[in-house]
Amino acid sequence: MSGRQNARQPLILVPGLTCDAALWAAQVDGLADVAAMTVADTLSDDSITAMARRLLDGAPERFALAGFSMGGYVAMEVMRLAPERVTRLALLDTSAEADDADHAALRRAAVRTARERGFERVLRGSLGLLIHPGADPAIGEQVVAMALRVGIDTFERQQTAIAGRADMLPALAAVTVPALVMVGAEDRTTPPRHARAMAAAIPGAVLCKVPRCGHMAPMEQPQAVNAALREWLAA
Repeated sequence: MSGRQNARQPLILVPGLTCDAALWAAQVDGLADVAAMTVADTLSDDSITAMARRLLDGAPERFALAGFSMGGYVAMEVMRLAPERVTRLALLDTSAEADDADHAALRRAAVRTARERGFERVLRGSLGLLIHPGADPAIGEQVVAMALRVGIDTFERQQTAIAGRADMLPALAAVTVPALVMVGAEDRTTPPRHARAMAAAIPGAVLCKVPRCGHMAPMEQPQAVNAALREWLAA
């Protein structure tokens, strides 16, 4: 047993906007034989750089790194700050581009609307952008419950962080570790064109498009995500 434990590589999983560790529950369960996983804290800071520094402060010296959506922004910032510490990089349903002024304004408006009309109402109204229409309705309920646990104050901090993030696409050319870029084939929040751009920018990156899947790939299609991550961990 100790040999198997020692063979597991450290893997840090980074959640997205209004997500907690429940986002990665199927990965933590399904990949436990090959990875010693921790879920990064993205709930305490209002900048992507601060989230990345917090991750690095608590991380082992060397680790694999997988980021989903906002967590992808954090993962790319970790690569910018300390590339020598990351052994491999996975980017799921995310984008390397910065917000333009219009997108930043939409984020501020989303926070105002959530405070004025109710956070849960806004969350339920956004499910069509997050989840494939053919997905089990229970997944939508899990997404809403997760966001309500995270809370509206953290939602505001995270939206501030996302709106202020840097354009990371040019920096991806410097990534030299095994890289996986995944996206739900029907992701409406970060459509596949973003994944194609990141995969093209990273030398040797593997691009994986998950069929019948929206934005919440780790929850919507856990078996497909786990299979791709397992292959990436063995690369």
